[in-house]
Amino acid sequence: MMNTLDRYLFSQFFRNLILVLLAIIMIYLLVDFFEKIDNFIKAGKTAGMTLRYLLMKIPQITQQIMPVCLLLAAVITLGILNHNRELMALLAGGISMRRVIRPLLTATACLILLGLAVDQWILPSTIGTTNKIWYEEVKKTQSHGIRRNDMIYYRGRTGVYSFRHANQELNIFVDFNYLAWDHEYRLTRLLHANEAHFQDGAWICFDGTDKTPGNDGLYRTKAFTEMTVTLPDDPVAFFIPKYKSNELSISQLIDDLRHDPLNRDTNLRILHGRLSYILLGFPLVLLGLPILLLINRKWGHDLSLAVPVSCIMAFGVWGLWNVGQTMIPAYHLSPALVSWSIHFVTATLGIMLLHRQQN
Repeated sequence: MMNTLDRYLFSQFFRNLILVLLAIIMIYLLVDFFEKIDNFIKAGKTAGMTLRYLLMKIPQITQQIMPVCLLLAAVITLGILNHNRELMALLAGGISMRRVIRPLLTATACLILLGLAVDQWILPSTIGTTNKIWYEEVKKTQSHGIRRNDMIYYRGRTGVYSFRHANQELNIFVDFNYLAWDHEYRLTRLLHANEAHFQDGAWICFDGTDKTPGNDGLYRTKAFTEMTVTLPDDPVAFFIPKYKSNELSISQLIDDLRHDPLNRDTNLRILHGRLSYILLGFPLVLLGLPILLLINRKWGHDLSLAVPVSCIMAFGVWGLWNVGQTMIPAYHLSPALVSWSIHFVTATLGIMLLHRQQN
């Protein structure tokens, strides 16, 4: 059960977190508004749509800035505690520094779990709404394939293509289907292949069936192990835009990883990147708190120096994380190693500094 100290630290932490979140979100929205308002005006969109776009952007903004906000809230909470001599009184009363920091770390962990829940159940719909408004309504970007029930569908010039998985670089499609009809909506072709390759303008289909109408009006089905056909559309238009991957929930990413061997490396990189970013706040807090105490002990400053140092540290770690994510596909590095190594190094350094403060 929580005692008085825990409740006090929790309340101070969440109050500071809300203030930091509101301040940064307002700045973010103002910058985003002035950066994109001309696009909304040129596209002839209403103020209501602009406001809806900005409101729907708030959950995504919150998720993006949460690691830094967790660090700042924890540093401000402990800094005020130290400035008011409350920390000195607690330590003089026999309460260890680890005991003081524990509620802040617990609150951070709880908010990270909440962030995982938001990423799973809230962000897919809100990001989908903002992407549709910005890319389709404002930028007039052509919407290509759509995902429904683990299948990707694309409407071509004379028919509909569908497939379960695809490798965009190799033009390989798993569970490939093509459905065509005439101007009276009568079926003219139903092609299915377990796997299809697009090479030199032609489709090479493996292990499937081809259903077409005969002269007598009856449909005939031809089974094949390998067949080359020409279809009217280029597969470059099939693929879902890259920004659509942000609309996937964590469970959908895991499902794609398990059932899409063609894009395993890409899905693994996206999943590790998503999870590692959400959890980045914990090692930042673990390192930021002992740095605050070190600054106070060495130079006698509390928040006046600790907050700028925390911001520099947070953006430094964030920059290293982004560099690592960029290097994964470029140099074929391990997504798990690159994504989580910065957590290990940051947390280890924080534990070492905290141990020194304790001694």
